[in-house]
Amino acid sequence: MNAKSLILAAAVALGTTAAAHAEWTTVRIGTEGAYPPFNYVDSDGQLRGFDLDIARALCEQMNVTCEFVAQDWDGIIPGLVAGRYDAIIASMSITPERLEQVDFSDKYYQTPARFAARRGSDITDTSPEAMAGRVIGAQSSTVSANFLEDIYTSSEIRLYATQDEANLDLAAGRLDAVFADSIVLYEWLEKTDDGSCCEFVGDAYADEEYFGTGVGIALRKEDDDLREMFNAALAEILANGTYERINAEYFPFSIY
Repeated sequence: MNAKSLILAAAVALGTTAAAHAEWTTVRIGTEGAYPPFNYVDSDGQLRGFDLDIARALCEQMNVTCEFVAQDWDGIIPGLVAGRYDAIIASMSITPERLEQVDFSDKYYQTPARFAARRGSDITDTSPEAMAGRVIGAQSSTVSANFLEDIYTSSEIRLYATQDEANLDLAAGRLDAVFADSIVLYEWLEKTDDGSCCEFVGDAYADEEYFGTGVGIALRKEDDDLREMFNAALAEILANGTYERINAEYFPFSIY
């Protein structure tokens, strides 16, 4: 299907869904606010980041009002199920485990996970065997944490409430390595003073069993209509250049 046909199909699908489910005039979106550059709180106390810009573009395409709710990561799925918000747009990977609790939209980005270590360290091989006895940090309740706890059983795994806390402990020499989404680490390594201490080491990891099939929008299982609206809107912003424009504001390469 060419781009023009994709735009038309998405617009028709979106129009049909919006007409059939006119009750969706406001959509409350849960996000973390502690995962730059995807979601964070700026110096004025406002939620910013790639996730937020994508969410706003999708809401505009769906002709609904966005309301954002900040929620700590550990409670973000329970908050959705309990009705505190209607969708999660917070860089959440689509995994079989999460699909037991919630549904997901189509992916809106996909990147592998990587290790980072201090410059000059002797870490080159990041296999479980080579990392035995090492102290590795990650954000708790993430696919990265699950992967480390299951696969790196001979390492000491330290989990943190936010990725920033793990990164700072690596910079301070309290960890041998951190493990996280490669884009999140790229932003820290390349664009912050603290990150200049460190560099990527070893391979990239994208095992679907742990890292899923991309990052999607999480929704309650009963909200099929809202999921269809998000999918149609996502197809539209991918086709009309909006996604590409937002991507370019944050990254010098495509993350879709």
